This record gives sequence, structure tokens and C-alpha cells, in this order.
Amino acid sequence: MDAASVTGILSYLRIDAALATSGQPSVDELAAIASDGTEVVINLALHDDPRYALPDEAGTVSTLGMTYVHIPVRFDAPNEAELVAFFDAMEGHRGKKLLVHCAANKRVTAFLGLYRVMSEDWDRGRAFAPMREIWEPNPAWAAFIEAMLAKHAQRPE
Repeated sequence: MDAASVTGILSYLRIDAALATSGQPSVDELAAIASDGTEVVINLALHDDPRYALPDEAGTVSTLGMTYVHIPVRFDAPNEAELVAFFDAMEGHRGKKLLVHCAANKRVTAFLGLYRVMSEDWDRGRAFAPMREIWEPNPAWAAFIEAMLAKHAQRPE
């Protein structure tokens, strides 16, 4: 499969040389990202809906020689523990080429924006630019984002 198929992944965004985000890739698209040099796949979607999940994504990713990290985030109820697990995964794989995905790149772009503001001290506009390319957060996500940013702003330096 050629590298052009990587950009065919649902809601695919190349963030920088080491990071891409997307919706759910197919098995062939996972093979394409492996060929493109991706080392780690972080999945924020649930495994319980066959419309939005592969039958054995962990096995497929492993067979393709990549590391698989699964942090299931319920779309209707994101929580701080999942966000912390995401931050840990991002830190734990720093310097590697990553694909972070969920079903439609909504959870991912929200979490990535929070990571960039809270862990990397990016300004909010720049950090959430990828999210704005994909979606406008619904009330549950908007409230979650604001709550996490407010909690971060209150932490002692």
C-alpha cells in the first residue's frame, strides 16, 4: 500500500513530523502507517462498537511491528483519569512517530489540545487549532475542556 493511503484515513491530520491524528483506520490503513514509519498507535475509542472499531486492532498493530496503547474514552463522558493516562502515553512515547486516533478524531483533538496547553505550555488558540479543523465540541466536551483548563490554571507553579 502506498503512503498516499495514509491521508485517506478518516479525518486524518498530520500535526508535525512525529504526530498524526485521525478517526478509525482500517487494517490496510494501519499497514500504510506502519510503512510510513509510525511506531506507536494510541487509540482513545472504545472496542465495543464494530462500526467504529476493528475486531483485533491490538493484534493487527502488534503484527505490523508497532506498539499499541488503548485508553478507552466514552464519548459522552470523558474524565480526568483518561486524560492523565493520555498525557502519560504521550510522555512515555516522546520522540517516537505516533498516530493517535479515536472513531472520528474528536476525542483525540480535544485531548491533544489539553495536552499541549497543560503539559507543553502552548497558547490555547494554537493548541486547539487541530480540534477546530475537525469539530466544535458539544456541551459535554466543552465543559470537560474548560474544567481541565481551569484546574490546570489553579495549580501552583
